[in-house]
Amino acid sequence: MKVLIAGDRFIPGRTFAEEIEARLPGSPITVADWAGAKAEQHEAQQVMEVRGAAAVPAPPELLAAVPGAEVLCVHFAPVGPDLLAAAEDLRLVAVARTGLENVDLDAASARGIGVVPVFGRNASAVAELQIGLILAESRDIARADASVKQGGWRKEFPGRRVELGGSTVGMIGFGHVGRHFARKLGGFGCTLVAYDPYAPDVALAESGVRRAASLDDLLLGADFVVVQARHSKETDRFIGARELAMLKPGAYFVNVARSRVVDTAALYDALAGGRIAGAGLDVFDEEPLPADSPWRRLDNVTLTTHFGGDTEQTNRTSAALVAEAVAEFAETGRVRTAANADLLGW
Repeated sequence: MKVLIAGDRFIPGRTFAEEIEARLPGSPITVADWAGAKAEQHEAQQVMEVRGAAAVPAPPELLAAVPGAEVLCVHFAPVGPDLLAAAEDLRLVAVARTGLENVDLDAASARGIGVVPVFGRNASAVAELQIGLILAESRDIARADASVKQGGWRKEFPGRRVELGGSTVGMIGFGHVGRHFARKLGGFGCTLVAYDPYAPDVALAESGVRRAASLDDLLLGADFVVVQARHSKETDRFIGARELAMLKPGAYFVNVARSRVVDTAALYDALAGGRIAGAGLDVFDEEPLPADSPWRRLDNVTLTTHFGGDTEQTNRTSAALVAEAVAEFAETGRVRTAANADLLGW
C-alpha cells in the first residue's frame, strides 16, 4: 500500500512518516511536503474554510507525487478536484485535523475515496490557550507588558481586574476541548457551566460541570464565557447582538474556536462601547488581520494569531492519529471514523 504524505510547516512529513512506520514497518512511504511559509499556508487554509478546497490550487509538488498513491496523509494541504483527478489509485485521504474544509469531500466520495478526520488532537492545547487568554485579559498581562517594553509603567486599565478563582465560567459547547478545559481549570475553584444540547449528562457530571438550561441562562450568569462550539449551519453567527447584550457588564468573552460562530461586528460594538469588560480572541473573520483593522486599536481585547492548537504535542498527536487510521485501513480496507463511511458502505 503506497502512502503519500503531504506535510507542511505545521506538521512536517517526517513526523507522519515516523508514526506510520512505527505501525506499518516497511510500508512504501513518499514525503512531498507543501512548500511555502507557515503564514502563507495558514492563510490558504483560511481561504478554504470559507470557499472550499477548490479555492486553492494543488501545490505542484503534490501533483507530481500523487500518481500511484493509494493513501494520502495531509494537514492543511489542499485536496481539491485538481489533485483528486491526478490521483487515479487513491483510496483514502487521512486529514490531521477535525475540519475537512481543505478536502473536496463530495468529489472524493464520488470516486469511492474515504476521507478521515481526527478528533480531539489539539483539545489540550486549545484548553490551555483559553485559560491563558482569560488570565491575560482579565489581569491585563499583555497590556502591562507592552507598556513596560515601551518605556512606561502603566497601572490603569479598562475592565475589571478580577480573579478567576471563585468565578462562574460558562462554556458554549462541551466536547473534547471542554473536558480538558474543565479538568485544567479545576484547581482554580470555579463554578463550571456548559450549554451543549448534544453533550451527554454523564460527560458533564464526570467533569463537575452543571448543564445550563439554555444559552440565555449561561450568558446571564457567567463571569467568563468561552466559545467551544464547532462551526456549522446550526452555529453560524448564532452568538449575536442579542446574546452579547445578556452578558454582565463585567463579563469577559473568549473565542478560540471559530470566528464565524459569532457576529463579530456585534462583538466589536460591545467591546468598543464598553458594554462588556473585555475579550480574548484567537480567531478572526479575516486572517491575518489587516494592518488598519479596528480590532488592533481596541484597548480591552487580547489578540493572538490563531495558534490555539499549534504545539509540539498537538502536532505529534495529530500525526499519530492519522497513522492509526492508516493502519486500520491497511488491516481492514476501511476506517470506521471516515466522514463518508456511510456513503462508502464502511
